[in-house]
Amino acid sequence: MASNVQTNPKVDLFLSKTKRWRTELDALRNLLLSSELTEDLKWGKPCYTLNGANVALLYEFKESAAIGFLKGALLPDPAGILVAPGENSQSMRMVKVTDPQQIATLAPVLKDYLAQAIAVEKAGLSVEFQKSAPAEMPAEFQQRLEDTPGLKAAFEALTPGRQRAYLLHFGAAKQSQTRAARVEKCIPDILSGKGLND
Repeated sequence: MASNVQTNPKVDLFLSKTKRWRTELDALRNLLLSSELTEDLKWGKPCYTLNGANVALLYEFKESAAIGFLKGALLPDPAGILVAPGENSQSMRMVKVTDPQQIATLAPVLKDYLAQAIAVEKAGLSVEFQKSAPAEMPAEFQQRLEDTPGLKAAFEALTPGRQRAYLLHFGAAKQSQTRAARVEKCIPDILSGKGLND
């Protein structure tokens, strides 16, 4: 562990509550702490920054732990291990792991990718985002916008990314009943100004 890097008590607390992937997250954390990055907790996840700029995140999923590189789309991937977290992800790329031995085997590659991610940040590079087609407004949500006082204003006050996330979430359901249920479940969060994953 690099001597200039301090662990963050918020991340210690996060990891103490981790159920399934604690050993893997500890191993990934140690790898990140061996770099010049600063440890923080953002969006409820361990986040590693360089001069305040977000470089990497740690994730705990049901099926794996993961290290995510926020500008991972700019990294070369000769090992073929970087994956986009979702079909609409343009910048983030992650490496999913399921056991400590896998991390030990990948450690040299992960350190190289981490060094490249830091170099990308130092160089001031950024991902050139493709203009996405506007997300469709499901009829079920449109009806609730018209019927619920304050909902339309609250939705329009959200950032474009949060609006898009909700619309994609609602529209991904194939049945009208499921779309309506998703809308109902999300209304309190929209009214309180929260995004889908906040």
